[in-house]
Amino acid sequence: MLFAHLVRTNARVGVASAQPAARKSLPLVSRRVVAYSTFSRSGRNDTRSVGKFVLGWSMAMAAGFFAYHSGIGSLPSQTLGLSHLANGSANGSDGNSERDSELDNGLHFRSSDGLPEGTLTSSEGTHYASADELRQAISELKETFPEEGKVLTDQESLVGHSYSPSSYHPTAPHAVVVQALSTEDVVKIVNISRKYRAPIVPYSGATSIEGHFNGVPTGSICLDMSAMNKILEIHEADGDLRCQAGAGWEEINETLKEKGIPLFFPLDPGPGATIGGMISTGCSGTNAVRYGTAKAEWFLNITVVLPNGEVATTRRRARKSSTGFDTTKLFIGAEGTLGIVTEATLRLAPVVPTRVAMAQFPDVQKAVDAVQEILKTPHGPNVQCIELLDDDMMDALNKGGNVENSYPVKDTLFFKLQGSQLGIKETSEVIQSIVRKNGSTHFQFAASEEEAEDLWQNRKYALMATMSTHPGSKCWTTDVCVPVSKLPQLVYETKRDLAKAGLRSTIVGHVGDGNFHALILFDDDKELEKVSDAVHRMVNRAIALDGTCTGEHGVGVGKLEYLDDELGENTVELMRTVKRAIDPLNLFNPGKLYPKKGGHKNH
Repeated sequence: MLFAHLVRTNARVGVASAQPAARKSLPLVSRRVVAYSTFSRSGRNDTRSVGKFVLGWSMAMAAGFFAYHSGIGSLPSQTLGLSHLANGSANGSDGNSERDSELDNGLHFRSSDGLPEGTLTSSEGTHYASADELRQAISELKETFPEEGKVLTDQESLVGHSYSPSSYHPTAPHAVVVQALSTEDVVKIVNISRKYRAPIVPYSGATSIEGHFNGVPTGSICLDMSAMNKILEIHEADGDLRCQAGAGWEEINETLKEKGIPLFFPLDPGPGATIGGMISTGCSGTNAVRYGTAKAEWFLNITVVLPNGEVATTRRRARKSSTGFDTTKLFIGAEGTLGIVTEATLRLAPVVPTRVAMAQFPDVQKAVDAVQEILKTPHGPNVQCIELLDDDMMDALNKGGNVENSYPVKDTLFFKLQGSQLGIKETSEVIQSIVRKNGSTHFQFAASEEEAEDLWQNRKYALMATMSTHPGSKCWTTDVCVPVSKLPQLVYETKRDLAKAGLRSTIVGHVGDGNFHALILFDDDKELEKVSDAVHRMVNRAIALDGTCTGEHGVGVGKLEYLDDELGENTVELMRTVKRAIDPLNLFNPGKLYPKKGGHKNH
């Protein structure tokens, strides 16, 4: 069975962060880097191997793509997804905007070794390393890390570490990729970065879809933390563990299971996501309705390397502390712009028996009404997940999912209930009564654990199912979040808008949180322009409903233009003030998260 283009994400950032064999080299789509593929799946999914496969695949695809268009050793701006600087941005800029001119920092004029020449000034006015200084930085990195494979400057690595096949935001290759194995390694790399004023971009899971690990046009050091993936300590009695930032949440839970420890880490952003990226994007996932997000208390402390090269551990391992403000949360959602997370202590939760059920409704409004009523009952805490799949998504699952018996094509809720056998039984009786009252036309439990896992995997791999129904299409996936009562209005208006634009799409959402993802397909530049405009309207619609431009994917470069409208200029300026205080040279992941005053209005 063919599935297309695995990627999910939330967490996911190059700061450590989720997104399978290429058919052929692909054309440039709307002056942005685009790639996709299909792969065969037989039997059940192994998310651990899938996540590792995706990382290698996306790097190989990126390198092959650039080599096809530019030839080895030549990287014209068009192949970097940056020709919008000269021709007008793909999302509506006229080519003369302040943002376009700010980003054009010599990227069109690269020397024979691929390093940028000319004036190297960031959009914030920071003077970054010249080409000669970048060469000196690379030389010092090679002296500091002489082991083979630790410092990479080949085109495949530089491009592969700066590009996501699931992102349609402008990017540039890094100047060098350096692999770190420890906090001490990160300190050395940060000190060299500061010495030469070379921007540094952390990277690990490579699952971000908002451009979090994109290269800096002036030339950047990519800090590859994917090998910092060790679990350092497990404290079963205390219900916590300490790990490196490159450890994946799936591997952590699999290790606990293999060791017979009845605990798990409940944040589940998607295949391939790693702890550093999950922290840096403030991730969540399907479990959020029961366990919350990264901004809850799941990270007891973190170890970060600051821009000045100093190492800070935010607090001790105690479950709670009232010693000052919470510096851990200063870095959660900061997207690698304030400090580079190298280790974290995770709070674990007990493994609880679960059962999976499905209910179908005549429309989204009735489904959401049922959810709100269920969560307000005494049995609400027994609901671990509630996922919404619209009728188009159910049709896609029938056509491209791992489905033995087709589902009715209706708006559908997937439930995961948790608790004792008696607790699940009582909760299920309450849910069945409520969904019937709200017009549910079909309700069923998974008959076995295997069926339950297959049912839930269909939800987790919704994107693959969506794309497999239209082989050869690409997909823009994005998320927004609104108060739960506003979700039906947002879904209806978005579906109506996409249909009016002639775009094919599916919708999946964490309905208990008011968070949903639109998966929008396109085939060419013309359709991509329509998709970009439709996403812009959807985001503005969500903000107008007192919502947010992103519930879990993060800002990166893709959502920069919405922060002033959502948060207000004073709040955004407060964020900038914190950034300037901690990173005065603007070396940590520049160009992400903080919109420039008066800039980043692309629509």
